[in-house]
Parts: sequence; C-alpha cells; structure tokens
Amino acid sequence: MGQPDQFAKRTFAEETERITAGAARWQDPPEIGLEKVQCDGFLVIRRPDLLVHLPAPWPEAQAHDEVVIELKLAGDHVDRIATERALLRRQARQVQRAVEQGPSWMAEEPIWMVAAHLPAWLEQTRNPVRFAPGCYRVEPLGRLFLWIAANELPLRDDLVPFLVARSGRALDEFARWVAPRRSPRWVAGMLTYLAMSTSVREEILWGMAGTENPEIEARKQRILEVLLSTSPEVEERLIAKGRLTEARAALRRVLARRQLELSPGDEERIEACGDLATVERWLDQAVTAASTSEALQ
Repeated sequence: MGQPDQFAKRTFAEETERITAGAARWQDPPEIGLEKVQCDGFLVIRRPDLLVHLPAPWPEAQAHDEVVIELKLAGDHVDRIATERALLRRQARQVQRAVEQGPSWMAEEPIWMVAAHLPAWLEQTRNPVRFAPGCYRVEPLGRLFLWIAANELPLRDDLVPFLVARSGRALDEFARWVAPRRSPRWVAGMLTYLAMSTSVREEILWGMAGTENPEIEARKQRILEVLLSTSPEVEERLIAKGRLTEARAALRRVLARRQLELSPGDEERIEACGDLATVERWLDQAVTAASTSEALQ
C-alpha cells in the first residue's frame, strides 16, 4: 500500500472519533483468510445515536455495528474490476464475521466506496441513487453499498476523512481550505502525499511567508520541518528553488550596478526562467555585456 493510501487511512483513524464524538472509531482490519484479501479498514459503530446530526454519509452508519471502507484516491482504479474486488473483500469480511459471531449473526456487512467521483460505468449499469450531495446508494445492494463521491461533498470539518479522496481542481480547493484548519504535521502529510497541483502546493507553503503573525510564522516553519524530515525530494526542490531565487537576484543586482536597464519584458523573462544553469549563464554574461539584450542571450 502506497503512502497516499496510508495518509488517507491515518486521517480516517485520527479524525473519525473526534468528528463523531466517539460514536464511531477507525479500526485496522485483520487479514481475511483467502490468500490475502484485506479491505482498507472498517468503522466500528459504538454510539449510533451521535451520528444523526452529522452530514451524510455519517448517519447511514446508524443501522450497522460495522462498515467496510474502501478508499480510492486520485490515480487509483475505479473501474468495474476494482469495484468487484472491493465487493469481494466486503463479502469475505461478511463470511469472516459470520464465522466469528456464529449462527445467531444474521446481519449484512455494508461497504462504503470513497473515491473522487462516481464512475460513468457504475452510473450506467448499477442505477446509483443520490440521497445527499456526493452520496449514492448502489444497486443491487442499495443501502448496503454506498458510493461517496468526494468531489461533490461540501467542504466541512466533519467530512475531512472523505474529502482527502478528492482529485483535480476539487482537491486543490480542498487543500487551500483545509490547510489553516489542521495541524502542521497533518498539512505536511497532505502536501507530501496528495496529488494536488504544484502551484497550489507551493501556494499553501509559501502563502504564509512574509507575515508578521508569530503564530502563523511558527506554523509555517513547523510544516517545513516535517516536510523536510519526511521527504528528501521536497528538500531537494526547496534547495533548488532557493538557488534559483538567489541567482535571479544576483543577476538583477549586476545589471543595476552596470546601469543596464531591464524592460518589463526582460523582468518577465528572468522571472519565468526556471532553469538554474540558464540564469547563471546570464549572470556571467552580465558582468561584461554591453547591453541587457546581450546579457540575456
């Protein structure tokens, strides 16, 4: 299982009990004895009465003592094969529970598939019924099989475990919204593991720069520390970004001291250049160039 999946599962584990005020908690699943058939996890429902006031899909868990959760993050398959495998894991868990509980257990194991969107093939073949924003009952299981389309869910604190499955622009929107609402450690995990756009990732990280608020500055520094400790790739990108920024600044200083003026177009060209070697070449040329255009050749 990849790191994005681990992050999404950890979010469910950390957020569920707080959001539901103890009505439900996340539990890592035991291995099911069919070679290796294991769902992502399940919700153990302890206080169904506390779920009634939460937004959908939480109240749907009131009728059950356990709900199988399958997480499909951006880039994961949500085709029929992937869905059938998830349903097989749900069925295997039902068999496992029947063995554990004995003949008196006559319940049915529900499954919630959490993904960015409702796939077209499912809409065409399984007659999903929308009962709340982003929440669908899928036939023939109906109330036992819910599809949670995270891109359609509203941005709410009590839906964060589902919202991490968003993708594309919806994920970017969620990332901007949730960053100031969660701990630096959680935000660092989101920036590291979720497939948001690079521009939004940098916007969140650098958007807190230049503030005079010591609390926000400390938060930014903490996010940076966690990112650097968990992701060498992030550290390399930050170092490269810093070297590029320094090279641009040095180029501008040399041109200014040599009284070689930069036009608005020259400024845009320097700022748009993301190749460190090119900027350093311009810097070397600026030392002896007779004009700005010669320096920026």
